[in-house]
Amino acid sequence: MSLVKYLGNLGYGTRREVTWLVEQRRVTDRDGCMLRSDQRVDHDAIRVDGDPLDPKPGSVLMLHKPVGYVCSTQDTTNPVIYELLPQRFRARSPIMAPIGRLDLETSGLLLVSDDGTLNHRLTSPKSHVPKVYEATLAEPLRDDAIALFASGTLRLASEPDPLRPAQLECLSPTQVRLTLHEGKYHQARRMFAAVGGHVTQLTRVAIGQLPLGAQAVGTWRVLDEDERALVMTSTPRVGPPTTP
Repeated sequence: MSLVKYLGNLGYGTRREVTWLVEQRRVTDRDGCMLRSDQRVDHDAIRVDGDPLDPKPGSVLMLHKPVGYVCSTQDTTNPVIYELLPQRFRARSPIMAPIGRLDLETSGLLLVSDDGTLNHRLTSPKSHVPKVYEATLAEPLRDDAIALFASGTLRLASEPDPLRPAQLECLSPTQVRLTLHEGKYHQARRMFAAVGGHVTQLTRVAIGQLPLGAQAVGTWRVLDEDERALVMTSTPRVGPPTTP
């Protein structure tokens, strides 16, 4: 792929805009040598205005999504997650898209990638990669909630089929950790509501064996190959409670 097309796909501008960048000698190799529009150069060797390129195609980002942001490219009411990322990410082809969603009032681990195959694998109904949430409740749950969540018999309102068994752990009278193996609409909140609970705070703290850890709210980073492998593993791994 030519340099101009490659940079265009990464969101650095239209073909004309990228061609202009090259003509202005703003696109170089790591040694500062000017590159030509038709050159084919390794991603890691390219510099734009002296800076390395954005993450290469197929990269997976881990974003610590704050409360108050929506997982969409645009919204007329609320800020979108792309406001936390470089603006070019929204212009990439294919776009850097969220893998699954966290609702407006839910914070925590959100994966973002232009890897369509990975997105499909993780969001397919056939995928049972565990997702771990920590929730703060308005009041303690009823005594049979743990057994009911694990039974595989709990049904959500308007849902014809029961949910897959889920693991619920009480961290304190009003703080719990929930591990889900499916991803229905607002599932965690609806499950607690089904047993008379009300969620006041909800954070996703792990996907597979990939924990959110101590990553600061609103920040993102690129996963390395070992971390990407952790996403697809079936046993979740989390640390101490993260919600107050």
